[in-house]
Amino acid sequence: MCTARQGRWGRRQRALLCYVLVAAWEAAWGQLRYSVPEELPKGSFVGDVAKDLALQPAALRDRGARVVSADRTQYFTLHANSGHLVTAERLDREQLCEGVQRCVLRCEVIVEGEMKVYRIEVEITDINDNAPSFGETENELRISEITAPGSPFPLAVAHDPDLGRNSLQSYELSGDEHFSLSVQAGVDGEKRPELVLAKALDREEAAFHELVLRASDGGEPARTGTARIRVSVLDANDNAPVFSQAVYAVRVPEDVPVGSTLLTLTATDADEGLNGDVKYSFKGISKKFSKIFHLDPETGSIRLLRSLDFEEGDSYEMEVQVHDGGGLFDTATISISVSDVNDNAPEISVRSALSEISEDAPPGTVVALLHVQDRDSGANGEVRCSIAESVPFRLERALDNYYSVVTSRELDREEVSEYNVTVWASDGGSPSLRSSAVLALRVLDVNDNAPVFAEARYSARLPENNAEGALVLTVRAWDADWGQNARVSYRLAEGRVRGAPLSSYVSVQAETGALYALRSFDYEEVREVGLWVRAEDGGAPALSSNVSVRLLIVDENDNAPQVLYPPAAAAAASAGAGWTGVELAPRSAEPGALVAKVVAVDADAGQNAWLSYELAKATEPGLFRVGLHSGEVRTARSPLARDAPRHSLVVVVKDQGRPALSATATLTVVLAESVAELLSELGSAAAPAEPGGSLTRWLVLAVAAVSCLFVAFLLLLLALRLRRWRRSQLLPPASGALRGVPASHFVGIDGVRAFLHSYSHEVSLTADSRKSQRRWAADSCCNTLPARPPPDKAAPLLGEDAAGARGAPPDALPVSQSLRTPRRPPSRRLPPFLFLAFPSPFCFHLRCLRVISPY
Repeated sequence: MCTARQGRWGRRQRALLCYVLVAAWEAAWGQLRYSVPEELPKGSFVGDVAKDLALQPAALRDRGARVVSADRTQYFTLHANSGHLVTAERLDREQLCEGVQRCVLRCEVIVEGEMKVYRIEVEITDINDNAPSFGETENELRISEITAPGSPFPLAVAHDPDLGRNSLQSYELSGDEHFSLSVQAGVDGEKRPELVLAKALDREEAAFHELVLRASDGGEPARTGTARIRVSVLDANDNAPVFSQAVYAVRVPEDVPVGSTLLTLTATDADEGLNGDVKYSFKGISKKFSKIFHLDPETGSIRLLRSLDFEEGDSYEMEVQVHDGGGLFDTATISISVSDVNDNAPEISVRSALSEISEDAPPGTVVALLHVQDRDSGANGEVRCSIAESVPFRLERALDNYYSVVTSRELDREEVSEYNVTVWASDGGSPSLRSSAVLALRVLDVNDNAPVFAEARYSARLPENNAEGALVLTVRAWDADWGQNARVSYRLAEGRVRGAPLSSYVSVQAETGALYALRSFDYEEVREVGLWVRAEDGGAPALSSNVSVRLLIVDENDNAPQVLYPPAAAAAASAGAGWTGVELAPRSAEPGALVAKVVAVDADAGQNAWLSYELAKATEPGLFRVGLHSGEVRTARSPLARDAPRHSLVVVVKDQGRPALSATATLTVVLAESVAELLSELGSAAAPAEPGGSLTRWLVLAVAAVSCLFVAFLLLLLALRLRRWRRSQLLPPASGALRGVPASHFVGIDGVRAFLHSYSHEVSLTADSRKSQRRWAADSCCNTLPARPPPDKAAPLLGEDAAGARGAPPDALPVSQSLRTPRRPPSRRLPPFLFLAFPSPFCFHLRCLRVISPY
C-alpha cells in the first residue's frame, strides 16, 4: 500500500513539474495562460503577470506596461502596484462564448519601455448559473382519438447555456397515466423529449389532458425548468402533412439584404377541409435564431430579419414542422450556409507609439508597435502592411499580427522636422479593402550645425571723423538647428590696431551682430582695420564659425594744404621787413622763365590731396603766372622798363575736396640784373606799400627813442666817470678806491663789440632764389657776451672793409657794409674804467648784412 501511495505521489510531482515547465516555456516565448470561473466580480484576481514574467511590479509600472485587446471591450486590466492581472468587467461565459465548448479570451501585455508584447490567454470556466428553460412555457397538442398507443409526439426542447454537468441532464413528465415520456438522443447528442401515448384516448371520456414537463441540469444544487402541456383530443384525421424535402439547404452571401426571402417550405396534406389546412412553424428554435430568421406560418417562406455576419456564424441549422387542422404534422431540417464576403477592412490598432524622437537616434530604433487584424476569413482576411518608401521608416514583424515601426536610416531635423508616417494595411479580397493609421512623430533637435554667415567675407567703408558709437555694418549668421541650439551670439576675435587692443576701436553687439565704432577714426593714422567676428550658437557643446571683416576708412577733406616753400616765417619776414625771402628775376628774362616754385603738400589722400595753384594777387597782374599743378612761378611776358622793380605775389593753394580747403603763400620778386641793383632796391624800400608798414614805422620810432635814452644815460655815466677820474688824479692813490663799484659794471670796448656781434645774422642771396639762405649767429642772447677777440684781430664794429670786399672771390662777393672800429695805438688807449658796460635790459640789435652773389 505504501508503494502504491509513493507511486501516486511521484506521478503528482511529475505532473506538477511538467506544468511548471510548460508555464515557464510559454512565458519564455511571450505567452501566458490563466483560468478563471465566470461571473467573477470586477477587480477579481486572474494571474500574477509580474511573477510569471520574472519582473518586479515596480519595473512593470516604470516601463509603462498595460493590457490591450482586439475586442471592443476590455475585460482585463493590469494592477499598477502589484502587477496582477484582474478582471475589468463581469465575465459571462454564455454571453462571451455562446455555443463554444472552450471559452478563451485573449489579450496582450504591452511593455512600452522595452517595446515588447506578451500574449495572455484566459480560459473562462463554466459555473451553474443558468437553469434549463423552454422556449414556450405553455404548449398545446392535438391528438386524434384514434391514435394508436405507443405513438410518439415531439415536445419542446429545453435549453441550458451551461456546459458539462451544469447543462441539461434529464426530463420528467407528470400529470396523466395516458402519456409517458421518452427521451431520444439527436444527431448532435442533444436530448429530445417525446410524449408517448401509453393508453388509447377517448374524446368522449376526456377531451383535454394537462401535463407538466420538467427539465433538470446536473449542477449542485440542480436547477430546473418547467413547461405546461395541454393535450386536446380530436376527432380522427388519417392523413398527416408531408414536406416536399426532408432537408432544405441553401447558401447565401453574408451581405444579403435584410428582408430578403432565403427559401420557401412546401408541404402537402391529403385531407380536405380543416384537416388539410397546413401551417408552418419552427421547432425548438433558439432566441438568437428567432432574431435572425422569420418563418411565415401560412406561406412557409423564411425571411431575413437582420444582416448576416460570416465572422459571427457561417452556418445555421433549424427544424421546422408543418401541422394540419387535425393535429398531424411532419418535420424537416433547414440548413443555411453563409459565404464570406470581403466586407471588413483591416483594422490597425496603435498599441504603443513615440511622439518624439531625437535626430541622432540610431537606425533600427522602434517608434511604434501596431496590431493588425481582419475579421474576414481566407484570402479576405490575409493582411499585408506597407509604409511609403519616401520616409526613413520600415515595418518589422514582431509577433503574429504585431508589427514594429523602426527607423531605417539616420534622421535629420534640418531636412524634415516632423513626420506623418502612414501605415497601410490591405487584405487579399477582390476588390481589396485597405485602411491606414497615421503616426505623428516630431524630430528633436541636436546641435549638429554650426552658424553660417550670410556672406563669405564682409567689408564696409567708414568716413573718417565719424561719431563715436556709429554703426559700421551688421553681420548676419544663421543656424539650421532649433531653439537654444539656433540662438546665435557674436563676439570679436582678439586683435590689435596700432598697438592698442581691437576692442578699443570697434565692438559688436552680441545679439544682433551690429558692429559699432568706439572712437573717431583718422584716415591719416589708420586707413584699414581687419578683424574677425565669431558667431557661436547656444548648444552644448557650442559650435562656432568665423568671418573676416575689412573696415576701410574713407578719407575726408579735413586737412588744408600746407605750404613748405616759401616757409611761413620767410613770408612773414617778406611782408614785414620787405626783403627777407626775396626772389630775383632779371629784367632780361624771357617769357616762361622760372622765377620761383611754391611747394605744398596735403595730408589727405586721393582727390582731397590733389593740389592746384592759382595766382590770387600780384602787383603787376600780367607779368607773372603760376603753374596750375606744378606751383612754378614763371614770367608771363618779358619785364618792361615801366614795370616796378619790386613785386609781391600771393599764391593760393587749393585741394579738390568738397568743400575745398586752401592756403596762401606770399612771394616777393625783385626785378634786377645784378646783386648790387638788388641790394640798392632793397635799401631804397623805406616805405612798404603793404598795410603793415605803419606798424613798422612805430617799431622804428620806438627803437630810436630807446636808443636816444640809452645814449643820454651813457653820456651821463661817462661824465660821472671822468669826474671821478680827475678827482683820483688829484688825490693820492689809495688801494681799493674803486671797491665800491662792482666789477660787472665795467667792460671794455671789446666786450661791447662782442655783444653787438652776438646779435648779427647773415643773409646770402644768389641769382637763383631757391639757393638763397639766411644764417643766424650761434650765440644770440643779450645776457651773454662772447670771449674777447685777440688784439691783433680787427674788431668788426663801426667801420668799413671795402678793400676786403673788393678782394673777395666772384662767387661770394661781400657787398654789405660792416661796422668796424680801427685799432688804436696802445699809447692813446683810454683807461679801461672809462668804458662802462650797460645792463642787459638795454640791449639793441645791430644787423650786419653780407650778400654773396655769383656775379
